Amino acid sequence: MSQNDLVIANQSAPGFRSDLNDALQALGSLNSGSSAPSTTYANMLWYDTSNNILKMRSEADDAWIDIGYIDQTSNAFRVLDDTQVVNTGGTQTGLLGDQTTATWETGTGTTESLVSPAKIKAAIDALAESPIGVGQTWQNVSRSSSTSYQNTTGKPIQWQVHGSSGAKAQVSSDNSTWINVATLGAPGAFETAATCIIPNNYYYRTTGGFSRWVELR
Repeated sequence: MSQNDLVIANQSAPGFRSDLNDALQALGSLNSGSSAPSTTYANMLWYDTSNNILKMRSEADDAWIDIGYIDQTSNAFRVLDDTQVVNTGGTQTGLLGDQTTATWETGTGTTESLVSPAKIKAAIDALAESPIGVGQTWQNVSRSSSTSYQNTTGKPIQWQVHGSSGAKAQVSSDNSTWINVATLGAPGAFETAATCIIPNNYYYRTTGGFSRWVELR
């Protein structure tokens, strides 16, 4: 461990030799020490022995830039958390580090990053819709004929409607274009039932009368 101002003063031969050796030892040890060198230069290296961090002086000679961690126990170089991966132009293309759990669960971030299996699972669980029937119950729902309703529960529901009026059971993705999924019997005939899955945000209705309307929601 050695540090030096790296300036060889005009002096006698023994002093010159000693000063030169000190400067070379400082360079050879990367100016290692528990505190920063008192004399600094742009782009000089310093190994911070207190924190085991290899640092480089900025070109403006006004700050130290952390390069990496030196694991003295395992005799290995370690990449510091949140190190940006950049292209040759300096534009970030990735991140060697962690991102927040919320970032993973939202699933909209585009920065490549390290991620644990636990966070991948949490993101999948947060983004995936639960299977229909999980956390839902069959309910008698008060509805009116020829009126459209929208599924805003955040997950698919199951709709069942009974009747013998000849009315159509219909579904729509936009409340404009409707698809007939069943006909509720015919006037004077036996009552029939129509059952279908209503995706989240879809609309559903009957075109006429019905006798019973239930939903698994």
